[in-house]
Amino acid sequence: MDFANIKERAGAYHDKMVEIRRHLHRHPELSYEEHKTTEFIIEQLKGLSISVDCPLDTGCVGILEGGKSSDRVVALRADIDALPITEEGDHKKEFISQNDGVAHCCGHDAHTANLLGAAHILSDMQEDIEGTVLLVFQPGEEKLPGGGRLLCETGYLQNKGVDVIYGLHSYPGLEPGQIAVKEGPLMARPDEFKIEVIGQGGHAAAPHQAVDPVVMASQIVNQLQTIVSRNVNPTDPAVVTVGKISGGSAHNIIPEKVEMLGTVRTFSQSNADMIKDRIEGIVKGVTEAAGGGYEFDFDYGYPAVINTDWSTQNVIDAAGKLIGKDNIQLLDDPIMAGEDFAFYQQEFPGTFFFLGSGGEKANATYSWHHPKYNIDEDCLTTGAALMASLVFKPVTGN
Repeated sequence: MDFANIKERAGAYHDKMVEIRRHLHRHPELSYEEHKTTEFIIEQLKGLSISVDCPLDTGCVGILEGGKSSDRVVALRADIDALPITEEGDHKKEFISQNDGVAHCCGHDAHTANLLGAAHILSDMQEDIEGTVLLVFQPGEEKLPGGGRLLCETGYLQNKGVDVIYGLHSYPGLEPGQIAVKEGPLMARPDEFKIEVIGQGGHAAAPHQAVDPVVMASQIVNQLQTIVSRNVNPTDPAVVTVGKISGGSAHNIIPEKVEMLGTVRTFSQSNADMIKDRIEGIVKGVTEAAGGGYEFDFDYGYPAVINTDWSTQNVIDAAGKLIGKDNIQLLDDPIMAGEDFAFYQQEFPGTFFFLGSGGEKANATYSWHHPKYNIDEDCLTTGAALMASLVFKPVTGN
């Protein structure tokens, strides 16, 4: 494989990718509402004579048949949805969101531009490709149940006979020209819970005549902290966080109810189930002891992202040839954020990796989901070249 040729082509398409990214950034759409985004992507793919299927209401899959006959199928995935957030930042004034309360503050515009850049490269090299390339532009990564899950449930990719799938995410912790990856567990499963603590309202000056849900909620928060420290194996990463507590209306009123929202992060179904049961056990114990009641809901989110060893080695090998081994960060520990790329890995071998996109030059040091989130667009060259290169790597670990 001529990696120098791929790298050169990525550089030639850099301005095109920037143009695409900025167009998408100006016109973001929420999860499962990405109709105009999908139309734009289809137009770009058809301009390259790449056929398109639409298994879901939004998003699409480009099908590029290589010039060398083979039954091998490589899938490359990008997510296309934006966040319900009001964007900030003068550093983005040339392309800041024009849709109120919606913004690409997680880099999905860059992911889409990156994959379209890879499509240009692969279209140029079509005669050298063995088998089929599927360019997966997936909706709804930011919102349960997850576009990755919905696409897998259609059976579309399974029927296409996918051998391996790759995906990436922009990463402000590294600069353009760098990536981060690891074999095995990379990202946690993000489950969510809702607790309604039910008491009996009353006057704040007569607490003995009420059942205070605020006190119960406070005890619950404290006791939830014991789950990870006392019920989870210390070598197995897990998080239980209460992110929101709401209740009450005035300083002198004991409310009837307090609502609590939180998240659980684990790497196994068994730990997720155990923590779910422990949360409800704690809530039940606290509220019964105080004479109150409760309602409890637990929503299982995405599975954990667990990278296949051999496909991860493909990423490391290709990146080493494109950007040099010194620019590859091999992560020692997983991160506790979630990603619905995990649904594909339930069906196929695959690897997800982080593409360096940060730096002071582009004011791109803000974390994901920050209203000032931005990328250094130089990262698009690396991302497109690496994704295109993976098409030419082995599709088996044997």
